Amino acid sequence: MTATATAVGQHPADDGAEHRAERRADRRARKRRALLEGWGFAAPAILLLSVFLVAPFVLAVYASFTDQRLVPNPNLPTQWVGFRNYSRMFADESFRAGLIFNAIFVIVVVPLQTAFALGLAILVNQKIRFRNGFRTIYFAPVAVTMVVVAVMWSFFFNPGSGLVNAVLDAVSFGYLTPERFGFLNWVLDRNGARAAIIIMSIWQGVGFQMVIYLAGLQAIPDSLYEAAEIDGATNTQKFRYVTIPQLRNTTIFVVLSTTILAFALFDQVEIMTQGGPQDATQTMILRLISFGFRQGQVGLGSALGVFYFLLVVVIAFAQRRLLREERAVA
Repeated sequence: MTATATAVGQHPADDGAEHRAERRADRRARKRRALLEGWGFAAPAILLLSVFLVAPFVLAVYASFTDQRLVPNPNLPTQWVGFRNYSRMFADESFRAGLIFNAIFVIVVVPLQTAFALGLAILVNQKIRFRNGFRTIYFAPVAVTMVVVAVMWSFFFNPGSGLVNAVLDAVSFGYLTPERFGFLNWVLDRNGARAAIIIMSIWQGVGFQMVIYLAGLQAIPDSLYEAAEIDGATNTQKFRYVTIPQLRNTTIFVVLSTTILAFALFDQVEIMTQGGPQDATQTMILRLISFGFRQGQVGLGSALGVFYFLLVVVIAFAQRRLLREERAVA
């Protein structure tokens, strides 16, 4: 009787333990399947990134420590040279000039283009007539390739017959002329060439950031503005205490993407100034192309590429951290 009772009493407990073990095994199996499915979906992207991004970067790091040439010479085998390419890179005056102009370009273009993009986004977000037409007009330069834009603006900035100087001469009644102000020679003057590249780049790229900001503005709930209006907030106060805080994540993305694109400055410089005059508009990418392809010094060009990559990564992380800290303080 006791044995029977004990046996009968043990069956439910044993059955429950078996069910729990089966459920745990089933959960583990589902997790394994989900993990395998995830890796399966990610595998094509990982493969492409590995082949076209990771592997070339690893090869570039290796080549930067060698005297690799674009056209191999059987009589001059590739040799390990250590940090010689990096020392030669920093000793190159054109590279230092490119680093300076890249810094100037980033410092000027990033805040101005971000501010203009936000202003245009607020403008085309208003309930006005033909606002879709305005959006198209402001975004149109982004859809045009940089080569076409650079060629067009080269004609605009022509010192003698360009549209820009003609307009300046007309509105100033002949006062703003290249003879009186040297920088109005534009691509022929150091400061004028830098200003021309900056103006054209802002005009061409601001539409992209405008669209990003427009999406951010449309994602802000109307209830926040209604609550601010009930509290008696002015338009300026609503912009400062509602719009700006709600656009912080958007601003982080816009600033980071604009900074990375600004450091990649190449097309407009190659078309308009070729780095001149006197290396005033030289850039790191232009110098990399010159080292690696025009001079055939792949090792030296690889060293510049590695330095460029690390510089952009450090600045991007620093910006992101700074913006996050400001958001936390706010």
